[in-house]
Amino acid sequence: MSYDDLPAGEQPDPDPARDPARAQAREAALRQILEPDARNRLANIRMVRPDLAESVEEYLVGMASQGRLGGKVDDGQLKQLLQSMQRPRRDFRISRV
Repeated sequence: MSYDDLPAGEQPDPDPARDPARAQAREAALRQILEPDARNRLANIRMVRPDLAESVEEYLVGMASQGRLGGKVDDGQLKQLLQSMQRPRRDFRISRV
């Protein structure tokens, strides 16, 4: 779809999750990239933190398209990737007086 095909004032939807063909292609790529246990972990994360899951998926698909992944990503590698992508948590200490 081009800009000329859209009614006046409308923009194309940049969200790939709303395009079924893109979503299917992305899921197929992730099936090839991730081991089953890593896919399950990513699905669980998607329920709790969809923004983090989407950024991890984009990263993995990008790395695979560039040929930078040496093989399938297992659960341990996904855990390391998730830890590196998350902001560090602050440690709060409460002292009673």
